[in-house]
Amino acid sequence: MNGTFTIESQLIENCIKGDRASQKALYETYSSKMFCICLKYSKNQLDAEDILQEGFVKLFNHLAKFRGEGSFEGWVRRIFVNTAIEHIRRKKLSTTLADGIENTIADTHYNALDDLYEKDLIKKSQTLSEGYRTVFSLYAIDGYSHKEIASKLGITESTSKSQFSRAKALLRNMLQNNSNNKLRIGI
Repeated sequence: MNGTFTIESQLIENCIKGDRASQKALYETYSSKMFCICLKYSKNQLDAEDILQEGFVKLFNHLAKFRGEGSFEGWVRRIFVNTAIEHIRRKKLSTTLADGIENTIADTHYNALDDLYEKDLIKKSQTLSEGYRTVFSLYAIDGYSHKEIASKLGITESTSKSQFSRAKALLRNMLQNNSNNKLRIGI
């Protein structure tokens, strides 16, 4: 057992007991990382802040359920991703997801998304519709399979694949247009 695990375990235990200083320390440790996750699934900072607050409420309410299997940060991350998805559902923004035919056109273009930093990608993806952004974030950023996404969002697996493909194409076009505009004005 290393020192970090002992400190983390003690912090979790103290939070479960209601120790405010430990709760604050846990919040300060994870809030910035979790806020980035919240931004991935929201259209603006206010929604992201709502998701962050709701996520921490859930985290503290369910902290005793953490069994120490896997990383604590991974467990926390899953709570925030699920909270963001629930937030979207409640606001009925996920209705933009419609069953569609899977895009079968091969993706042979240079993938400019590989060169973006996560912050830039989040900013660009926030301009997508809620459905595209959600599927894109779950698949490309958080690593969920299309089967898992379909189950979480109540859609078909082919719809998840189609939404991801369309989101990726839209982001690629945005990036190419951005790049072309910079070249035209001499940047």
